[in-house]
Amino acid sequence: MKNIFYILIFSMSLFSITLKAQVERVIVEKYYVSDANDATDTTGGILDIGSTTYRIYIQLTPGSKLKMIYGDTLHAFKIASTSSFFNNKVDGQSFAKDFPKNRYQENTVALDSWLTLGQTTRVGAKTYFGVLKTQDDDGSFVGGINNDGGSAAISNGLISNADPLAGIPVTTSDGMDTMSVLPSSWADYGILSAGIDSTIFGSIKSDTSFISNNMGLQNSGATGVNPDSNQVLVAQLTTKGEISFELNVLVDVPGLVLPVKYVSKFAASDFNSDTLRISPYLTYPFACGCKDANYLEYNNQYSCNNSDSCKTLIKFGCTDTAACNYDADANFNLPSVCCYPGYCNDRDIAIICPKINDGRLREPIISLYPNPANDKIILEIAAGDNENVRYKIYNSLGAIVLESSLGFISGNVNQLINIPNIQTGIYLLRLDCGDRNSSKIFVKN
Repeated sequence: MKNIFYILIFSMSLFSITLKAQVERVIVEKYYVSDANDATDTTGGILDIGSTTYRIYIQLTPGSKLKMIYGDTLHAFKIASTSSFFNNKVDGQSFAKDFPKNRYQENTVALDSWLTLGQTTRVGAKTYFGVLKTQDDDGSFVGGINNDGGSAAISNGLISNADPLAGIPVTTSDGMDTMSVLPSSWADYGILSAGIDSTIFGSIKSDTSFISNNMGLQNSGATGVNPDSNQVLVAQLTTKGEISFELNVLVDVPGLVLPVKYVSKFAASDFNSDTLRISPYLTYPFACGCKDANYLEYNNQYSCNNSDSCKTLIKFGCTDTAACNYDADANFNLPSVCCYPGYCNDRDIAIICPKINDGRLREPIISLYPNPANDKIILEIAAGDNENVRYKIYNSLGAIVLESSLGFISGNVNQLINIPNIQTGIYLLRLDCGDRNSSKIFVKN
């Protein structure tokens, strides 16, 4: 039993290590909520009052790098809203890496919708990357006194709303900080056409969704500002509607030669492997359910926990009614713990099934002798309480040569069976004792 237990634990540990996901979760941060002052600006375009700016972060295991966000023929990339997305029509960018730092201080540029792999802006030798406002401790260069006030020249500047729905005001923490290790080799496809962006990340047309099976933004590999949490910003989205997305990402994993693709949905031919895995976190709104593995309702495909979904606590045991240690209360079968007369995984059946000793669960045949036999055999029978007992003897061709009903028997008895008239050869005796049966082979001289 101990060996089986250790093998089970080792196997579960190996499975966990092999399939450990590098995409730990996806964070949707409410970055800002627009107010009436922001709506006065006409330079950057109309920004509706109450529009929310969201930031999407991919949290990876420490040491992993985000190399790409993409859509391919089997896995569509999708970002959508129930209302149009806002893009600054003068200084907006499709990719945050292309923003000069001083542009964030102009009208509503800081609320533009864009994609990225971590990087948000640059100035001189400094390159800034996205970080959750709750983890940003270097102040802000966005909004309020840092803003030019837009076309209406608002005296205290734009982007200064302190709506608690958006957490820390961006005038206190702008969600940007510098890093010394920078990604390189930036490349993109499927967004710009001849340098022009007509998607939801450009200002040419107002739209509510971007769905593509042929797009990508990539670099040499981006990490988070804080190595321990390793949260990499991938998008900023401003809209008055409710957002949804299906993302696919390419992750560089320490120790692995090839990067791993994480997708929001599997195609019909897909399966989890060392280079392709599905992640429930890459789909938003998140699907919530039971994430407690102690319950039958547990499903690792849920991206958020709903404790109300966890209803049936798992009880391990043997659910095979033919086993002597059948557990009627168990709801999760462990075949390796099931014990049967004659087979108990090298364990002591008398300990596992103490009732075996009262004769009710034992094999009906205790012994058959002599063997080889001449004119008679003695059958030692272990009957239960008033069990109907009968036997049949079969020859090597499977034909019955002798059978008899012994009636109702209780306890252990010896039964003499005369066999002078059967021919020399090998025979099988089958004994039925109530709803139990067993067989013995013997030789007739």
